[in-house]
Amino acid sequence: MYQYLKLSKEVEEALKKGKKVVALESTIISHGMPYPKNYETALNCEKIVREEGCVPATIAIIKGTICVGLTKEEIEFIARVGKEVIKTSRRDIPVIVSKGLNGATTVAATAFIASLVGIRVFATGGIGGVHRGAEVSMDISCDLDELALDNIAVVCAGAKAILDLEKTLEYLETKGVPVIGYRTLSLPAFYTKDSDYKVNYQMDTPLEIAKMLYTKWELGITGGALITNPIPDEYSMDKTYINKAIDEALKKMNELGIKGKEQTPYLLKTIVELTGGSSLEANIKLVYNNCHLASQIAKELDKLYD
Repeated sequence: MYQYLKLSKEVEEALKKGKKVVALESTIISHGMPYPKNYETALNCEKIVREEGCVPATIAIIKGTICVGLTKEEIEFIARVGKEVIKTSRRDIPVIVSKGLNGATTVAATAFIASLVGIRVFATGGIGGVHRGAEVSMDISCDLDELALDNIAVVCAGAKAILDLEKTLEYLETKGVPVIGYRTLSLPAFYTKDSDYKVNYQMDTPLEIAKMLYTKWELGITGGALITNPIPDEYSMDKTYINKAIDEALKKMNELGIKGKEQTPYLLKTIVELTGGSSLEANIKLVYNNCHLASQIAKELDKLYD
């Protein structure tokens, strides 16, 4: 296994010493934002994690090597090349590695790799989920199954608002994945701080969340947990406005016949265009917010394992 992995010195030393590490994905860099905004955002995410007293581990596949902890040069390469880097989910990892290709890891792939090396907390923007119309298309993100497999806490602003949030919650319940709301009982809806749906439990401090995670895994209850963290009030978008943009983007996508893993990048890009860039700024702010919370949880969890 280890012949396929390369840990940065910073990440390797932190894991050996049992220090706090927070995983970060790379698809948000390659497919989620335009250059150079994606590069700046990725570096700022790492900066936030460090300022919170943790070690950031941005994950990607570079020339067939699974890299846990990227250099600035590697982050810029992924940001600059963008969509030429292959969007890599769990199923794609062996192909990308064996062929010596470049891969930007999704939530599922990042969670798998992070848990493989012993990282327990992962910050992202929003997870994938059950797509609208999945009762016909059966389009369900691998992120949900991965959450049920890996002992990792995924801190996000909920499932992406382009999805069927109700069915996503039902799927997570079937898989036994607890959905926790940080200081809220309402499921955050990515661009907006709340939705019409409720999470399983509200927890109000990083320590409370860390104690739940520690207890879960000490009991031998395998699998992850979804920690949903609402976008800050000042950046939360008007529901009517953003939902109108989402509906229009979905209509355009269906007219073009876009399917599979190309759907989310297309929808996010189109929503940015329809909102004049305001959805992109909201996306960036919610990611930063998640990096703060993930780092705080990682610190509390680290104390419990000492």
